[in-house]
Amino acid sequence: MGRSTVTLSRTGVSSRVLRMPPFPGARTGTVSEEGMASEPLDAASRAEVSDALRSARVGGEFWAKPAELKTPVDVAIRARSSDEASKLRDQCGSGVFCIPCDHAAHEHDQSGFDTTCDIDPWSVLSKVDHLIAHGDDEWVALANTAGVSVQVLSPGRFGSPDDDSEALKQRAAAELAGPMPDPFSHGWLEPLAAIRLLADWRRAIDANRGGPSQTIVGACGISWWKRDEIRRFLWVPEVSLRIVSNASRALDIAQERGGALAIWPSRISPSVLEDAKRRGIPLVRVEDGFVRSVGLGTNLVPPSSVIVDRQGIHYDPDAPSDLEEILANTVFSGDLLERARKLRQAIVKNRISKYARGSASDPEAPALSARGRIVLVPGQVEDDMSVVYGGGGLTSNLELLRRARELEPGAHLVWRPHPDVDAGHRAGAVADDDALKFADSIVREGTMADLLGSVDAVHVLTSLSGFEALLRGLDVTCHGTPFYAGWGLTTDIGSVPERRARVLSLDELVAGVLLLYPRYLDPVTGLPCPPEILVERMAEEQMPNRQSWVEPIRRFQGKIMTRFRARSRLEGKN
Repeated sequence: MGRSTVTLSRTGVSSRVLRMPPFPGARTGTVSEEGMASEPLDAASRAEVSDALRSARVGGEFWAKPAELKTPVDVAIRARSSDEASKLRDQCGSGVFCIPCDHAAHEHDQSGFDTTCDIDPWSVLSKVDHLIAHGDDEWVALANTAGVSVQVLSPGRFGSPDDDSEALKQRAAAELAGPMPDPFSHGWLEPLAAIRLLADWRRAIDANRGGPSQTIVGACGISWWKRDEIRRFLWVPEVSLRIVSNASRALDIAQERGGALAIWPSRISPSVLEDAKRRGIPLVRVEDGFVRSVGLGTNLVPPSSVIVDRQGIHYDPDAPSDLEEILANTVFSGDLLERARKLRQAIVKNRISKYARGSASDPEAPALSARGRIVLVPGQVEDDMSVVYGGGGLTSNLELLRRARELEPGAHLVWRPHPDVDAGHRAGAVADDDALKFADSIVREGTMADLLGSVDAVHVLTSLSGFEALLRGLDVTCHGTPFYAGWGLTTDIGSVPERRARVLSLDELVAGVLLLYPRYLDPVTGLPCPPEILVERMAEEQMPNRQSWVEPIRRFQGKIMTRFRARSRLEGKN
């Protein structure tokens, strides 16, 4: 069954403690009460939910701006009016933090924080000992979950002045034990599943903030046809992301707003990087993800997955990246590895690759399977950033083919031209006659997923197809230094950084590369989503493209460029 969209505007849903953030541009449908009921949780299960919630720091408006407490605070007050806040503050004395409830009481607390906007409750509850609030305030339930003592001012859904601490904890546990609407279907999520989803959203929002003076406030180098998606990937509630084309203006915006600038590295000149460094402006690199879309970026198909990296970028082995840090230092839990295993199996089963879903059967497979050891050599865009930075000086597709033949003298070598190059959009074309000096056959038809199901091994420079081959249990030889080299799973001819000293299992690599590093966007609802949702959409061919009108134009342009380059090569030989 395919998933469908829902809305969370049903009466009562918006008041749930476990609820989704108000993501901009989300396309939602309707949800009914059917299926809402679930079996009551026992005491042990309720405790598990509370522990998970406390660890994930979700529930309530967890996406709101954090309170930057400058001095220690003993008591937090949630008041309904300025007068009430003033009276309670006088009673408590020093070390008080006043927080408006329903925007009625706008006070400055003693640490100088201006509470005129919504506040992430966990940024307060993790730093105070006592909360004073009304019984209809969800902060009461969150405080009891966080282990903060509570004084209830008036009776309400979450507590009463007569409730002791145990009664308040029971109310909080009961409140959190109900399901949450599944934003990707007509169904409901049980509490633990809901908390996992909310935790994923929290990590992305927190990463976009990145700490003081690190919030992403502007972006440049972003093509016009992917800007809507980038705004969603980089969303922070209190910031209106400015995306501009002029790099100097973008740097000015980041400096004026006191935050970080997101850049698309291949569209930014070295002089801009130097200028940002000189002005002390943090840069955040954004690139396509590893399971991206159905359709090529050169055909203006917006990405459904991106990389957001504050340290460097995954394809540059000369400098550390967020991915490298994840792979080198993460303690992978059993649950995370099981999730990685299932995701890997789903990708292989549904024949998913970066830009496509494979066909049910590969027309090339019967011919290839009868030729002994079959080795695939996928071509790359020769001026692609991953080749320039990770190729170790090797950029020629023809030279890669020659080296593969040298290492595989008895194999049947299959040459696969890169689809962007073959379409005439990018550099790196190899004439078929030249390719066949080293390759035994050339395969253009079918997707990469189709082809990987028909070969025994892969030789790559830095191509993502090497990682996709690992998912399928194939032998992979790396002539350059892609992000997946150096972790004990590949034969590495290229130079590997000493930082990559850890030996990983395949599922540890998958967990880091596909679960912890990228961001994903559901093409149906427009919501940030787990990779499992995107893979499911691709498998079920639910991949609407708002730029579909451009694809025929781009294909026509590609044909013209291919003919022009072929004529130029012919004239050069003559």
